[in-house]
Amino acid sequence: MKYMGVKFILLLFSLTAVVLVSGCTQYGKEPVTESAPVEGNVIEITSYGFSPDTLIINAGATVIYVNKDTLNHWPASDPHPGHNQYPETGGCIASKFDACRALSRNDTFSFKFNQTGTWTYHDHLNSKLTGTIVVQ
Repeated sequence: MKYMGVKFILLLFSLTAVVLVSGCTQYGKEPVTESAPVEGNVIEITSYGFSPDTLIINAGATVIYVNKDTLNHWPASDPHPGHNQYPETGGCIASKFDACRALSRNDTFSFKFNQTGTWTYHDHLNSKLTGTIVVQ
């Protein structure tokens, strides 16, 4: 009987130690995600908006949007919610200039601007965040 009591106490102690160790090693750590370096016409999305908020490019250039925020963001052509200012059609709502999904942290969306003009855009999930692409 004493042997069963000792065995139970050792088992309880072992389980407690495992729980404490695993809790200490995980507390306060943020998940790490690897992402490839991005070069060229890059716009970062943060809680403050798009940076840079205006980008001047040549026709045929590709712009890459990178979500650096912990919240999701969805870049899309103005106006909200129609997304139809950029003239190439075929996107999920109207224009091709539409990520068509929420970007999680470190997700990217790239778009090739073929049409010259000044194209404004917004975050479909927070339409107060806006930006402009000038295509020459």
